[in-house]
Amino acid sequence: MKYLLPVILLLTGCASIPKSPGILEAPKLQKSPLEKQLLSLPPPVNPRMTIAVYSFQDKTGARKTADSYASFSAAVTQGAEVWLIDALRLAGNGKWFQVLERASLDNIIKERQLISQTRESFFGKDAEKMTPMLFAGLIADGGIIGYDSNILTGGAGASVLGISANTQYRKDVVTVSLRIISVGTGEVLLSVATTKTILSVQASGNLFKFYDHGVTPVESELGLTANEPNTIAIRSAIDQAVIEIIAEGERAGLWKHK
Repeated sequence: MKYLLPVILLLTGCASIPKSPGILEAPKLQKSPLEKQLLSLPPPVNPRMTIAVYSFQDKTGARKTADSYASFSAAVTQGAEVWLIDALRLAGNGKWFQVLERASLDNIIKERQLISQTRESFFGKDAEKMTPMLFAGLIADGGIIGYDSNILTGGAGASVLGISANTQYRKDVVTVSLRIISVGTGEVLLSVATTKTILSVQASGNLFKFYDHGVTPVESELGLTANEPNTIAIRSAIDQAVIEIIAEGERAGLWKHK
């Protein structure tokens, strides 16, 4: 029994929440995984094109996987249009597209109406009119069209003299689609689809020993799970789709770069 108390104290200490600076990280700015590639795209020959982004929806209906309960949380982000807007703005260091806000169009219209009403209240009919909003020649549309989990699973383990270790891994795949549509004709000018894998790895170890002449068993476990964030994977797929759509447009003769 003399060995049991130190072991209990050790396990109790391990169960507490660590407050190390390495565990509790400060917030940091999230940059595009393919930012350098987007910025380094050669600029177009013609002036940049006006393009509108309304939404980039999750069309998969996938839910987060849970072993012991039913989960109703979406497996992928519901606001991917934010990353599409960023990717379009970064393309060629901002020289490819002039991106127009349409996801929050209702808010913009309400604010413009409020400004107009306020000006009329103070200045009457002679009030200065609001500058007309820009209109787009192109619309970027699409969405997250696939989220396949457990595409590849596996693991390995071994145990010798009460000491065991095992590793498990899982592979998921997310697919996004991007289309460029002409506002004048409604024609789909370009369409691409890109995929990105999401990897998850779990490693664990176990130690089982008997003390006090085989009377008192002591067992300890240690484990670590590393999951690639699916939000970053989706953003990478969207960035790649923008790069591919620019290349497809050049091959189709819709535009040229310098």
